[in-house]
Amino acid sequence: MNRPPENPLPADDGQQALFGWDDAPAPGGAGGGFRDSAQARRLLDIRSVYAEREALDSPRGRQIMARLPDAEVTEVAGHWRIPSLHGNEGNVARWTRIKTETLVLGVKRHLVTRPNGRSADWIAPGVSNGCAMACAYCYVPRRKGYANPITLFTNIEAILAHVRRHARAQGPKSEPNQCDPHAWVYDIGENGDCSVDALLCDNTADYIAAFRQLPTAKASFATKFVNPDLLDLDPRGRTRIRFSLMPPPDARRLDIRTSPVAERIAAAADFLDAGYEVHFNLSPVVLRPGWQRDWAELLAHLDDVLPTRVKRQAAAEIIMLTHNQQLHEVNLGWHPRAEELLWQPEAQETKRSENGALNVRYRVQVKQRALARLTDLLTTHAPWLRIRYAF
Repeated sequence: MNRPPENPLPADDGQQALFGWDDAPAPGGAGGGFRDSAQARRLLDIRSVYAEREALDSPRGRQIMARLPDAEVTEVAGHWRIPSLHGNEGNVARWTRIKTETLVLGVKRHLVTRPNGRSADWIAPGVSNGCAMACAYCYVPRRKGYANPITLFTNIEAILAHVRRHARAQGPKSEPNQCDPHAWVYDIGENGDCSVDALLCDNTADYIAAFRQLPTAKASFATKFVNPDLLDLDPRGRTRIRFSLMPPPDARRLDIRTSPVAERIAAAADFLDAGYEVHFNLSPVVLRPGWQRDWAELLAHLDDVLPTRVKRQAAAEIIMLTHNQQLHEVNLGWHPRAEELLWQPEAQETKRSENGALNVRYRVQVKQRALARLTDLLTTHAPWLRIRYAF
């Protein structure tokens, strides 16, 4: 098989790891699992909580706060717009510190399952908005302003009841499609990372448990974080985890506070053996000098290290970079080097997204040529990796 010279990704692939696996407690072991480890606390060390009263009084809210006995609590009327947080331009300089130390608790009041048809059949109501990681291209903070910590929704029972009703109303899937040949696929993590949410509460565990009981449906979420506690959740094939991948040179610049790319790849077999369906997101594809060489090396690494059982069931989504003027301006305040890769006006054009936001994407001809080239690289270096969706 044609491939570039052997260049395996080192364990930390140059990206500072948040975790030292040698001294991490085993999931479910002493101390309550990985989420109680020192490594997890380096990502989340919550000292300040903004919360709606209804969220605080809920069973899930009480569970969360029991783990945060020393946190300062500020009651707010609503979780979405908190002037001292989202409306404070000075917070940009504290972008990652706020993600580490601040948590918002709210109630998700509008429970809607939206059709998708791309990555999933349906977008289910998420149990979070925002993330403790700080990927520079993330679309979630575009509407929030100057801070984007995790907001956890505590009305998990209502969310799951809604999704159960919706899935049962669909009945069996009558025709295969790009989402799945047999099951209705529900994306449960559109605006957050379920693996990170699981460090704070059992919302992710409850969602996975709910889909175990839905024989015609399947949960799906993308992640850039390897949380070994998820290995104990027994999904029984009803949850698809999608590890997001990009070449390590891009990840070092753009995937801030995430698990290194090599660790995400190395985790695939463990998650498959634990009962998950394991797919990959090749996302986002960022065009810059040398991108083809680095993607070829990443795909060759996948082919070298993944066992046959992972390859046999794997599929991938390709998602080209989409960016946004407001996010560009926020990033200039905390991580301007990222914008050297993300903001390329000569190669980009404006695009109105489905939610009405005005974004920028690669020009049509540029995008088409890049997708064709990446598809060729997959054929050469990872021909077993079926492309389920490209956008």
